Amino acid sequence: MDAQAAVEERVRAAVREQGIDPLRDPETVRLLIDSAVSDAMAEWAGSDVRAGDGAAEISRSTFDAVAGFGPLQRFFDDPTVEEVWINEPGRVFIARDGRSELTTVVLDGDQVRDLVERMLRVSGRRLDRSSPFVDAMLPDGSRLHVVIPDITREHWAVNIRRFVVRARTVRDLVGLGMLTSAAASFLDAAVVSGLNVLVAGGTQAGKTTFLNALLGSVPSTERVITCEEVFEAQVSHPDHVALQTRDAGIEGTGEIPLRRLVREALRMRPTRLVVGEVRQAEALDLLVAMNSGMPAMATIHANSAREAVTKLCTLPLLAGPNVDAAFVVPTVAGCVDLVVHLAADASGRRVREIVALPGQVEAGVVATADLFVDSGAGLVRAGGFPPHEERFARAGFDVAALLRAEADRP
Repeated sequence: MDAQAAVEERVRAAVREQGIDPLRDPETVRLLIDSAVSDAMAEWAGSDVRAGDGAAEISRSTFDAVAGFGPLQRFFDDPTVEEVWINEPGRVFIARDGRSELTTVVLDGDQVRDLVERMLRVSGRRLDRSSPFVDAMLPDGSRLHVVIPDITREHWAVNIRRFVVRARTVRDLVGLGMLTSAAASFLDAAVVSGLNVLVAGGTQAGKTTFLNALLGSVPSTERVITCEEVFEAQVSHPDHVALQTRDAGIEGTGEIPLRRLVREALRMRPTRLVVGEVRQAEALDLLVAMNSGMPAMATIHANSAREAVTKLCTLPLLAGPNVDAAFVVPTVAGCVDLVVHLAADASGRRVREIVALPGQVEAGVVATADLFVDSGAGLVRAGGFPPHEERFARAGFDVAALLRAEADRP
């Protein structure tokens, strides 16, 4: 037996004896590990225990095995890793800056299942043949998604999307190179003024990061309600309530879909509504909320600002046959004020366009006006103008001056 195995055995025994949940109480596990290492040091001399590693390395490895995620823990400890996924036990990938790489980690099937079960223990969500998909949040805020056979061909498919907090304000986004200072000043003013903002982009384009940065501009006097499939929004706001969906139980009851959350949120006296990602019929409830004068923000999967507007005109139709385009299209035109589109390429994540909706519909199509556009040389001021100049004025902003300052730059 080596030193690592000896300490791990003692710690696991202590965890079982004291009824500790390692994921919920990692600090107690650290104390147990320190005590086990200290107690065992004297015993290792002259015994058959091989203390090949130093005490610090033994403590770290034991913690990873007992209270962490074993061979994957080093990726959770690395702030540059944005996502971890397992296609099969011998193929574990990570992503940094939107680019994937195959790691040297090799697991077996039992290890993958053990890791997933450990991750799900805290969330209370289940995974079995009757429910072969699961979406859950880990203690550190990472988002776990798992699919099992026979939905997959042979192996468990595991995705862990880590939320790396890199931007808490739109000013932080400037430092990350996602947009210009002038565009950041405009968006900050737009959020403070209560405009409705839709953040669009493809997979891993940075939509959630951008939405969180926009939330940093919400005045502290407002009450923010966030509705998400899984908690991802990082809101440092004094008056904030976070809601997430719930899957159906074993009996097939108890499901709480995103659409229900949006409706319930409106009964909670919000002054700002946030929907993590609009995918289905909850788009109708979001539009109804906006139409009632509720400032709102949301993300949507789309490959351009125009596509985002078109999609938002289509998704509400899923709510039922009594909802038609004659209602939805003008409602989108009158409710959504700004669309920010992001994209990721080899150079990183960038805002590609910021588009305003002036409120008109032309031949059944929502009119748009370009405010900022990146045509390949960076984000620059275009000729459009945002709606609701009076809202900017009430909040103390001269929106014309904000936009003119950028246009006058050499």
